[in-house]
Amino acid sequence: MSSYNNNVKLDAQELNNRRREALSKIDNAEFGWFHIRACLVAGVGFFTDAYDLFAINLIGFGYLADRLGRKKMYGVELMIIIVATLGQALSGNGSVLSISAAIIIWRVFVGIGIGGDYPLSAVITSEFATTNRRGAMMAAVFAMQGFGYLTTGIIAIILLAAFKSSIHDDVKNLDYVWRILIGFGCIPALVAVYFRLTIPETPRYVLDIENNVNKAERDVANVLKENRNHLQSENDNEPVVSNPNIAKGSLSDFAAYFSKWENFKVLFGTSMAWFALDVAFYGIGLNNSFILSSINLGGLKGDNWGTCWNSAVGQIIIVLLGAVPGYWATVFTVERLGRIRIQVLGFVMSCILFCALGFAYNEIRNTSAALFIILFALTQFFQNFGPNSTTFIIPGEVFPTRYRSTGHGIAAGSGKLGAIVAQVGFSRMKDNGGSNAGIPTLLKIFALFMFIGLIVTFLIPETKGKTLEELSNEDDESMSTQHNALNEEK
Repeated sequence: MSSYNNNVKLDAQELNNRRREALSKIDNAEFGWFHIRACLVAGVGFFTDAYDLFAINLIGFGYLADRLGRKKMYGVELMIIIVATLGQALSGNGSVLSISAAIIIWRVFVGIGIGGDYPLSAVITSEFATTNRRGAMMAAVFAMQGFGYLTTGIIAIILLAAFKSSIHDDVKNLDYVWRILIGFGCIPALVAVYFRLTIPETPRYVLDIENNVNKAERDVANVLKENRNHLQSENDNEPVVSNPNIAKGSLSDFAAYFSKWENFKVLFGTSMAWFALDVAFYGIGLNNSFILSSINLGGLKGDNWGTCWNSAVGQIIIVLLGAVPGYWATVFTVERLGRIRIQVLGFVMSCILFCALGFAYNEIRNTSAALFIILFALTQFFQNFGPNSTTFIIPGEVFPTRYRSTGHGIAAGSGKLGAIVAQVGFSRMKDNGGSNAGIPTLLKIFALFMFIGLIVTFLIPETKGKTLEELSNEDDESMSTQHNALNEEK
């Protein structure tokens, strides 16, 4: 009996070494075309998400990706977005269902697709990335949102210019514009579907969830274009080599892992930071008419074409002033400054700027419209060069493989709960006491949420320069002990 246990221990040690070697190759690989392709394939989803605007995020796809695999779910969510986007563009009035009701129904499905895209794109990018470029790769994926916003405005301007005379002749011709505008969002998504469906499963999922060491070694060699002559072919019908030290995901294991404070505080911190950020981020986005009116790009009474034109031009200006520079500042500095420093900086500056705009709203607007726009652009910059980017990056790094997608989905879902609070709870406050009279109060509330986001940030560990295994708060020995204990309970 003793000899048998010793053999098992030696086998387990060898498997752990093979696991570490496979992961080390991924973590320390030379940056190459595969990493660029992974960013582009993941980033197209965020381009489309932003193009289609934002909807309710659900955690369902995050859980399924942990249970069934990243590869099996990746592409499915994009196909849902494509079908639902086309459904919106082709919606019409009927005796049973009005056009507005049809669009709302399709938007629910778009929300489901987007809810899947967040955790899947984050986790697949993080699990394929090298350790020293992981944050930059994930930030680059997320930064595609900025280009999505920008492209929406550009396409809208092109369409409005093309249909200008026909819209002036008959305002109903605006119908062509919004349908083409929405439908155009399917084009980049259709291009990306093939690549998403053919992307390999991440080696970490194969190692830690499928628990197939041989397959993971082959996949790593395949991704890195290594010489695979020393590895057995997949067609050789070799037995599956499993590592007994790997803990399996289950409800009891989930409860055991997150019942520990050092793990729960990370889940709470990432979720609450995302919630606090999105209250302000979406609160501003849903009430930006007061910004556009400050640069004479507000609505024009009796001129539907002019109102749409001003809205499109205003969106482009706002995105170019704050959003796009903020996103890419994160991409280029996240590996030097670290995620937490950027998130703290973003929350602090956003809090200060919202306080300035909230407490001196009328004074600033009456003194200088340019100053008002500059301050607002800075809030956009520091939200994107700050928590809007890092709240996406960090949850894709800090959880173990078996819960990485689920954890990211929970954090992202918390963020979208914040968006709902902003839309349902605050949208009516804007006009309390008159048109836009409630804006100063809203800005003060947003400052409070930025402060809350700052406080919970200190519950989250810095992830810069650490492997995903280091960040999971587990080592091989503890994983083995936990796994054996759960098996004994069963």
